[in-house]
Amino acid sequence: MKLQFKVVALGAAFGLGLMQAQAPAGQTPPPTADPYANNADAGKTQFPLAAPAGKDTGAITKALPGGVNQGIVDPAKWKYGPAYDTAPNAKIWNPVKLKMMRGEKVTGGTLFAATDPSTYCAMANAGYDFIWTEMQHNTKDWDAVARMWRACPHAKAVPGVRVAYADEREIQHAMDAGALVIVVPTVDTVEEGRAGRDWTYFPPLGKRSQGGGQAFDPDMWGNVPGGYRNTINDNVVLVEMIETIEGAKNAREIAAIPGVTAIFAASGDLGNFSGYKQGTPDYERLINTVHDAALAAGKRLCGPLAWRDRPDFTCFQGGSETAAIARGVGGELGPLKDTQGKPEVGPYAPAKK
Repeated sequence: MKLQFKVVALGAAFGLGLMQAQAPAGQTPPPTADPYANNADAGKTQFPLAAPAGKDTGAITKALPGGVNQGIVDPAKWKYGPAYDTAPNAKIWNPVKLKMMRGEKVTGGTLFAATDPSTYCAMANAGYDFIWTEMQHNTKDWDAVARMWRACPHAKAVPGVRVAYADEREIQHAMDAGALVIVVPTVDTVEEGRAGRDWTYFPPLGKRSQGGGQAFDPDMWGNVPGGYRNTINDNVVLVEMIETIEGAKNAREIAAIPGVTAIFAASGDLGNFSGYKQGTPDYERLINTVHDAALAAGKRLCGPLAWRDRPDFTCFQGGSETAAIARGVGGELGPLKDTQGKPEVGPYAPAKK
């Protein structure tokens, strides 16, 4: 079922990185996963601005006629062009980003061990907003993840992933496979936070390269209004996890990074790294430090599903697929759960004391 969203993208307060100029009419290529689809046809196209054969044109310091960027080629001074601008008042097509912009509560179901597409699709249609595909603490490879996401790309829950770290390979694999939610663990410094942002977003906000992948396919996001390349910066959700004392110390600066949608107060690892349990003053101080950082930056605040009634928390990680099966069976069987017969002999007999 395709949903049409009428809400207008609201801007940089949520790390959206909106670009406001209208893309030239009639120049959007058909959706394709081929990053070279717009290259000129060999032998059929002329290149009037190309350098003459064998001649040094001095292009490093001299602009071509009509060029916007004058002087030496310098990335610090380069004025980014309009080729990938989105239309003014572009509508958000990622339902998770839409809910986060509204301040509504967002839930992510954890797919921890499964690699079977049917299990993924069952989780994705169970009622969560996104699926937290676990790639930090599991041995799945990206081929398996891509197959699962492609099996039901337009399920109720959008594909999301916790990558292993703020790394170009990890995050670009995730984005090229079609992730709409990126969760980066153990962000301790502003530099790590920026790296997570850089590999999630295309220029000018980030450094993601246009390598193609199934995210560009019409069956995934290639047919979204405005085109995938032009609109994904406005639609992707980036969550960065604060899990250590150092991360808590730098949480305000991490939360303030443009492009970060939310920060996650990691309930388990803040206990692991601090040595204190939930409910103790030292533990709660760290959680409140992350809370304050999110509020100061105007970003969303995430935590475990058990904290869904904790003030100001609006996005949550739910349990795993194996836990969901156990909960579902318990709900279905009620008092008949765990009433198996107990033969006196054989492998099902009660263990002898």
